[in-house]
Amino acid sequence: MKIAVSGSSGLVGHALCGLLAEEQHDVCKLVRRTADNDHEIEWNIESGQLATDKLNACDAVVHLAGENISEGRWSTAKKKRIRESRVNGTAMVCSTLAGMERPPRTLIAASAIGYYGSRGEMVCTETSPPGDDFLADVCVAWEQATQPARDVGIRVVNLRIGVVLSCEGGALKKMLPPFRFGLGGRIGNGQQFWSWITLHDLIHVISRCLSDDSLSGPVNAVSPNPATNLDFTKELGKALGRPTIFPMPAPIARLVFGEMGEALILASTRVAPERLQQVGHQFEHATLEDTFKQLFKTQ
Repeated sequence: MKIAVSGSSGLVGHALCGLLAEEQHDVCKLVRRTADNDHEIEWNIESGQLATDKLNACDAVVHLAGENISEGRWSTAKKKRIRESRVNGTAMVCSTLAGMERPPRTLIAASAIGYYGSRGEMVCTETSPPGDDFLADVCVAWEQATQPARDVGIRVVNLRIGVVLSCEGGALKKMLPPFRFGLGGRIGNGQQFWSWITLHDLIHVISRCLSDDSLSGPVNAVSPNPATNLDFTKELGKALGRPTIFPMPAPIARLVFGEMGEALILASTRVAPERLQQVGHQFEHATLEDTFKQLFKTQ
């Protein structure tokens, strides 16, 4: 297939483009500068410009672009950028696709498990209702922004992505330095569930969604084995051969990270990949023990 990818310079997008090239797909990258070659497509959220001449030949679009939610405290301006980069960007892409004479057959649009909010021990599947906090509101609007594409018959997958584990970036990369110095520990009471997926498995989930026409609507991109923060901490310390005896009390996490810490670190979101399991998708990294062994074997 010929596939256009936004967010191609990010952690997930970069790895995905590599996998798609290995699978012999023709990849075009959506870029926010002047396109340098035939494999780049210029787009601009602010001006609403998206070069449709190159999109006309695409079979699918993977839309991953959005403001990094884990960088810095959530000021009013930061929250505005988080929302607008996702909702406005997706709306612009989808309205453009909907207006094309020959739109792509498939759109894979990023969303997040923040859709469910903090639910304690409740297991959330794709049919579970949304939460009622900032991230949940953003995710609801983010997914609703894909409706114009769906209205013209494009198969749309709203990929609700969990915590992406990679030594190259994201949450795990930030956690590694203190853990390697033996300064890691649980956060709060450690009972909050973190629903995770390795970068390797995530890009293969996206590849599956591109090729499997039976998948549409919300799809939870998470491992089948979510873990509590306490279990995550223990497994990470075990894999690194370091003690994990320095807990961070919840009030300190709130003080240091603000609303971002409450939503991303202290919230409990226990998510099951029900749709992927229904179609028999196999995860290469299904448990944290296996995941950390694989990630650190070359470290």
